[in-house]
Amino acid sequence: MKANVLVVGGGGREDAIVWKLSRSDNTENLYCIPGNGGITRRALIPENFPSTNDSIIKFAKEKSMDFVVVGPEQPLAEGLADGLRALGISVLGPGSQGARLEGSKSFAKNFMKKYNVPTAEFEIFSDSTAALDYLKTKEKVVIKADGLCAGKGVYVCSSREEATAAVREIMQEKKFSEAGNKIIIEDMLRGEEASIIVLMSPDNYSVMLPSQDHKAVFEGDSGPNTGGMGAYAPTGAVNPEILKKVEKNIIGPVSDGLRRERIDYRGVLYIGLMICDGEPQVLEFNVRFGDPETEAMLPLLKTDFIELLSGVERDEKVILDWEKQVCVDVVLASGGYPGSYESGKKIKINREDMPEGVNIFHAGTQLKNGKLYTSGGRVLNVAARGNDIVEAVRKAYKAIESISFENMYFRKDIGHKEVKRYECGK
Repeated sequence: MKANVLVVGGGGREDAIVWKLSRSDNTENLYCIPGNGGITRRALIPENFPSTNDSIIKFAKEKSMDFVVVGPEQPLAEGLADGLRALGISVLGPGSQGARLEGSKSFAKNFMKKYNVPTAEFEIFSDSTAALDYLKTKEKVVIKADGLCAGKGVYVCSSREEATAAVREIMQEKKFSEAGNKIIIEDMLRGEEASIIVLMSPDNYSVMLPSQDHKAVFEGDSGPNTGGMGAYAPTGAVNPEILKKVEKNIIGPVSDGLRRERIDYRGVLYIGLMICDGEPQVLEFNVRFGDPETEAMLPLLKTDFIELLSGVERDEKVILDWEKQVCVDVVLASGGYPGSYESGKKIKINREDMPEGVNIFHAGTQLKNGKLYTSGGRVLNVAARGNDIVEAVRKAYKAIESISFENMYFRKDIGHKEVKRYECGK
């Protein structure tokens, strides 16, 4: 089957998806909206195109799209998949009802409680005074703005003072506008984080490679949370025993709960895990591919992406085939990110010195007069494949030596926990 495909989004995740689709013999015409300076290599990007849901739906109809892959969460929460499906266009992404699993953290937590999905104990507040009073009984907590905050509405608070400041910042100072009108205060879980990405349809699901994101901006997992400074796949943090628990105690109940709520969920379910003494608990749900986990996973995927899309649409279990390798993805960011940073810096990439097995996925880049410039906080993803974690890490950082732009910043310890596991197992 030859398919016309539209990818919605303009970050590193979307560049990786476009790259994977471009390698499929079943892809006919490939478009991306709004795209970025690197995606232009492989997909057609309409110029000066408004990235509104109505405009995208109209474009998909006019271009006879067979599939639409929605990268970011906001269009899904606003009903993009609903509008496309109403026209008979297949979408990898849930409708607005299913998107509430990410669009409203209070909905997600109540959903988990209702269907006995393991997660941290929590309380929900819409009044800052009540929230501050509650904190008098707590010490170490995680505070989350209820709505979508581009991955930045979560505060891990090790003291009452930090928690109090977080409540005031979210609810009183309105840092995240209406997304912070309601907050969730939950007990802090201790353990190791991991990400599980599931291809979900009403009666079937397929689990992708477990991965691990590095959310903190500085080495040693310190500093404020970002959208992700790097990732690797697969991760030994999720062994076969833990994966069985994830399927039995999390994926199964979620799938059953969606059916009971009469939510026709066809798309990606991202499960952010904390593994506590061998027991996986849910930190959060996302309703789309993770970023940067996607950039670490897709280079290892051997299954044709059009077959993947078709299987989810037909509510079939997708059989996923993977390379027997490890992939490490390091994010190159603008200095100052996730705070204020400058854009418009010229990017230099010397591909002649790149090791084999390295992909450069573009995130915050812009093409001007044939030259590449920075246009965002996270600029490039350097994804390197190796036969083991040590080789993949070495290749990634070797490749970074061939890339430069003013005030370029990156973490130098991506994959450090897996390296320790590998060295202990030798």
